[in-house]
Amino acid sequence: MSIEKAVPDTNPQTSHTATVQERIDEIRAMRLKIPNFTIPESKRAKRQIVAVASLPPAFIERAAVAITNSASLVRSGGTDPDRIRDLMSYADAYESLADELEAMASFVRHSVATARNEAGREALMTYAVAQRLAKLPATADLAPYVADMRIALGKRARKSKATPAPSPTTPLPAPFPVTPQSPTP
Repeated sequence: MSIEKAVPDTNPQTSHTATVQERIDEIRAMRLKIPNFTIPESKRAKRQIVAVASLPPAFIERAAVAITNSASLVRSGGTDPDRIRDLMSYADAYESLADELEAMASFVRHSVATARNEAGREALMTYAVAQRLAKLPATADLAPYVADMRIALGKRARKSKATPAPSPTTPLPAPFPVTPQSPTP
């Protein structure tokens, strides 16, 4: 008796890997198309800029107006009011792109989890069927597969039944204080 293994014509892992690499290249190419695109130089970079970056837009506009209307506020090397307004416009517009990319990342992660879930469900079903069939004499040859799957699955913690919270006990009444009685004459 020979066991023939089904071999697919193409390796789906390789094709998925190549497709993903193409998408990554497209995403990285987008970097060049986004003006003012910067990469944080350290893990602390975001924390360092967030306080000033979250100033109210009305405050920033008032500062731009003040620079425009007061020559004493114009600094050598300072940003001109039109550039300040352009930066705020950029921030407002590109924030929606960031939101869309974050949503896309969330959807891709969900798609990954869904694929793993479907594959895992099929594997668990196969394992359960193989466990039962391996106990029958006609399909006892499945026992090594069951053993391999059991080892690969590893020890999985089972959810224990929730123990009910202890019922609150009513406190015993406090004893009355005993006051020394005065001797009776």
